[in-house]
Amino acid sequence: MTSPTIGHLRVDGATLHYEVRGEGPLLLLIPGGTGGAASFDGVADDLAIGYTVVSYDPRGLSRSPLDDPEAEQRVAQHADDAFRLLELLSPDAPARVAGCSSGAIVTLHLLTTHPERVGRVVAHEPPVVEVLPDAAEHRALLARVRDTFRREGLMPAAAVFAAGLRRPGADPADPADPADADTAAVDAPVDPPKPAELPPEAAARVERTMADMPYFLGRIVPSFMAYTPDVDRLEALSDRLVLAAGADSDGELPYRPAAFLAERFGTPLVHFPGGHTGLSTHPAEFGERLREVLDA
Repeated sequence: MTSPTIGHLRVDGATLHYEVRGEGPLLLLIPGGTGGAASFDGVADDLAIGYTVVSYDPRGLSRSPLDDPEAEQRVAQHADDAFRLLELLSPDAPARVAGCSSGAIVTLHLLTTHPERVGRVVAHEPPVVEVLPDAAEHRALLARVRDTFRREGLMPAAAVFAAGLRRPGADPADPADPADADTAAVDAPVDPPKPAELPPEAAARVERTMADMPYFLGRIVPSFMAYTPDVDRLEALSDRLVLAAGADSDGELPYRPAAFLAERFGTPLVHFPGGHTGLSTHPAEFGERLREVLDA
């Protein structure tokens, strides 16, 4: 893996850690879950052949500290962070943007608020559950996660969350069910390997991921999954929006909003290898598919 150029950007209420690789038109990668910039390590080098690839840790996660650790988190502010990175690194030309999970929610808001700054947007399984006809059920899930977190702690709450993301009728004991491999949108294993069992870089990533889970599950998930996108605005901009989903996650909760919006807009739902966390489980194939979509 090529060592990236590291930068830091002061934004309102935080300092963002970002990484730059390659040359060419700007491609901004917005991570989901607790993965941060490191979640794109498996694809960034290949994408950097032809693109200036920028990945970053969203505010409050990993190496992007908040000025106020208790500050409320809002999709609009996270999208403004992405906009500031575009203004800094691609001031004279629209950029391509790809986001996964909670990062895909940010890409949707960025597109609706700053369409002049983006030429093409790929949103992989944005869990914007408020667009679904059964949104009330998912609000109840978030309430159960919040209450479990308060009463029992992080890992029981993560298990409740993961269970709520499974496809209906899935066997929780079936290891083939992608939602059982990790907590899906949390993008962190429920029973992760111990850092001592991993190479140093991987161990550091696991430690950051687990340290960030309380913030993500307690602050990002409730706010982001309560977000309602401007669907009419997205439809008007759908010629530059690619709604994507995992080939293995049909029927799971994070898959459904992308499928719903694609059907409403009359646009294809583009399938990527793997499930919700295909970026982590199938990095080479995921990166190839992302390049195909970006270059189309």
